[in-house]
Amino acid sequence: MEIAEDPEFCSMIDRLRDEIVNDTGELPAAFTELSELAVTGDREELHRVLTAPGQPLWAREIAAYVLGVAGDPRAFEALVLLLNHRDPERCVTAAHALARLGDPRTARAAAALATNELRVAYALLPVRLLAELRAPESVPALITVLGRRLRADDPHWRVGLACVEGLGTLGDPGARPALEAALPHPRLGSAARTSLRRLDAH
Repeated sequence: MEIAEDPEFCSMIDRLRDEIVNDTGELPAAFTELSELAVTGDREELHRVLTAPGQPLWAREIAAYVLGVAGDPRAFEALVLLLNHRDPERCVTAAHALARLGDPRTARAAAALATNELRVAYALLPVRLLAELRAPESVPALITVLGRRLRADDPHWRVGLACVEGLGTLGDPGARPALEAALPHPRLGSAARTSLRRLDAH
């Protein structure tokens, strides 16, 4: 797929355009130039944008995304930082690119982010990425995170729900005890039953 036809790329460009205009009142020429550069796919110039000092976050995000979906490993570190960003839309974009990057370091990085309890508020996208990657690190990390989300009053229950759904998708029988432990949870129980049925079907 050409980058200009990539729905996630188009959504990112629209989002960033709105952010910049809302913040500054006008769209800099550099944004249009970089958007056009992204479509032409000049990796070396995009890498220069990614690493040059003083670049705005929006420029780094565009460069990292395009390099990532093109499979360029030089995007890895920037995409991991964006995966852990406080803005969930940036996390979505980074996760999409990381899933397509094909870098063997991605699963380890996603597992580290997902299991960092100090950053649990930002763990939703790393959890979902682990389920998509189907890496050796995926099931152990999701089980660990789910085990911490089983209090009925846990404020991060959506992260627990993503773990339950991801474990069902991955279909590893080793996840059964963790899913069974989630059955009594008022917000997770229904999804846990569904995931257990999926395990039975494998």
